[in-house]
Amino acid sequence: MMRLIFPLLACLVTCFGIITAPAVAHEGRPLYIELEEKEGRVFFLKWRVPSTIERGNLPGIAMPASCEKARGPETAQRTAQNLSRDAGQGLFVCGEFDAPLTLEIYYPQGNPSVSTLVRLTRPSGEVQVVKAGPSDNIIVLPDAENARGVAGEYLILGVEHILTGYDHLLFVACLLMLAGTFRRVLWIITGFTLAHSVTLALAALDLVSVAVPPLEAAIALSIVFVAAELVRPSRETLTWRYPMLVSSGFGLLHGFGFAAVLGEIGLPQTEVPLALLFFNLGVELGQLVFIAGLVGLLCAAKSFLKLAFKQAGTWGLQDFVRPTGYVVGSLAAMWTIERVIAFV
Repeated sequence: MMRLIFPLLACLVTCFGIITAPAVAHEGRPLYIELEEKEGRVFFLKWRVPSTIERGNLPGIAMPASCEKARGPETAQRTAQNLSRDAGQGLFVCGEFDAPLTLEIYYPQGNPSVSTLVRLTRPSGEVQVVKAGPSDNIIVLPDAENARGVAGEYLILGVEHILTGYDHLLFVACLLMLAGTFRRVLWIITGFTLAHSVTLALAALDLVSVAVPPLEAAIALSIVFVAAELVRPSRETLTWRYPMLVSSGFGLLHGFGFAAVLGEIGLPQTEVPLALLFFNLGVELGQLVFIAGLVGLLCAAKSFLKLAFKQAGTWGLQDFVRPTGYVVGSLAAMWTIERVIAFV
């Protein structure tokens, strides 16, 4: 019995020691740096160092060379090396930067696997957060938001979103098939644009909230509805006679889908209306590019069929309507089932 008890106790003590031993391989808490910019290019710098970092290895934090500490010409790095273990602070007056604002982190004995988190607050109230890994000793901070930069960024985001949103593109393709004529195309696209612009703005500004999983299922179901209209033998339905009503009604639904994506991207803190406007313009620009490409593809297919079957003048848009309805409807029905299963 004693032969069993002593090995068992030794095993328990060893396991207890492993469990309770401090994890020295990696420090989970980052070096936290908060930088607040005031008017006149004045920066208030404060920081918090993890308690596991030894006093002899406290980090030095250097502002750019054009910055001087308010109490004198000492650099931030020289001051930071005399910090207490927990926190410190300093006020710096900076000249014009030739390059983006940077912070340099220096550990006298090497970085003990500690990441860095920088929180930069601009005079406008804009907050930017940058996380850097243990190997990043120079941290480049982003420029302040400006109207031109926000407009360009969100315009591109809108174009990218619509051109990669296959469900929205298929819905637009079905609307194009329903239109038939150039004039009706303009009315349909206008109705769809106005409708989704309204719900995009309402949802992005948190005035209306919609659950995303059921919304995605409803968007897929809207494509099923429009595709089913394409394969109907009768062209006397309300959808065929007044396609703008359908495009406007379902456009409200698709606008919430655009807002869900925009919610994941995030809106700037200082240029919200401008970001919304240019994201929407990007979506419309992407739609126009898609429509132009689709019309070009249909014209090319028509020319190919004329050449292949030597029946010039017999091929038109109506010959592509029903096959498109069957293909798109099948895909959308599959998406609807998958999305309903996902949230049910």
